[in-house]
Formats: sequence, structure tokens, C-alpha cells
Amino acid sequence: MVDAADTRLAEALARLERLESEQAIRACMNRYMVLCDALDADTPLDELAGLFTEDALWRGKGARYTQSFGGYEGRDAIRAMFAKYMSTPPHFAVNVHFLTSELIEVQCADTARGSWVMLQTSTFSAGGSHLNAARLALSFRREADGAWRIAEFVTENLFSRPVQDWNDSAPLPVPR
Repeated sequence: MVDAADTRLAEALARLERLESEQAIRACMNRYMVLCDALDADTPLDELAGLFTEDALWRGKGARYTQSFGGYEGRDAIRAMFAKYMSTPPHFAVNVHFLTSELIEVQCADTARGSWVMLQTSTFSAGGSHLNAARLALSFRREADGAWRIAEFVTENLFSRPVQDWNDSAPLPVPR
């Protein structure tokens, strides 16, 4: 017979497992954004692609992002999509992603969903700067090696607009 202490211990271990899974998913998403922020000829493309499952899906959603990004099925196709950004000079002179409104829901031991609102500030090596906001909806799967990976990545544009340069050489206005 299972006593109350055993039940509480099992419940505590299940909560701990869920929290550790959420943190691993958060770390996966963070690494993805760090690599995308520095996407150039030196980006470790195998590491970036390795954040996805072999059968992962990556797609733009909505009129603007479906047209701009399309969709990719499988790790190799996603890897090839990112490889297009790995040029000299780099596509991005400055690229920074900001994530907010995070929600991670571990559905069972090996699957989870996550959503974020993303703000992306970019200046392109070819000239011009852009501000984009998107809603991200992701599915994650824990694989046999214990790592949580992206199984589906959907980005939906909320707004996009050209802006002035993000990184100006003017002195910072600090009190004297």
C-alpha cells in the first residue's frame, strides 16, 4: 500500500521533472536566439541545426511571413535555410532578438509547447534597419539522448517596419 509520504514524494519529483524540463526548453530557445543574433559565416551551423529534431518543421505564418520565409521540413532543410544567412559580409550588421510573454507547458514526459512574443531589431550589412514583432509558437520533444529539441517552430508577424539605424556612433547621453 502506498502511504501519503510516498505520494507526496512522487508528486514532488514530478513537479521537479516538469521544472527541469521547462528550464531545458528555455535554455534551448535561448541558445537558438543567441545563435540567430550572431548569424554569420562563423556561426556553428551544426549546433544551430542540432537544436531541432530530425523531422522538425519551421514555417512562417500569415501573409507577410509565409511569403518571406515559407516553410521547411526536416533538420537538413532548416539547416540549409540558415546556411543562406551565413555569408561574408554577413547579412546582418546588427541583429538582436528580445523574447517576452513566455509560456511553457510540459504536456507529458517527452512533449511540450512554448509561446513567446519576439521583438527583432536588425541592421543589414547591405544598408537599412528593420523592426519586427512576431508571435512564436513552438513544439518541443525530448529525444532519446534526454535533450529537448524544437519539433515545430512557427513565427507569425505582428508588425514590421523600416527604422533608422540602431547602432549610432553618437555619444551616449549620460549626466555629467
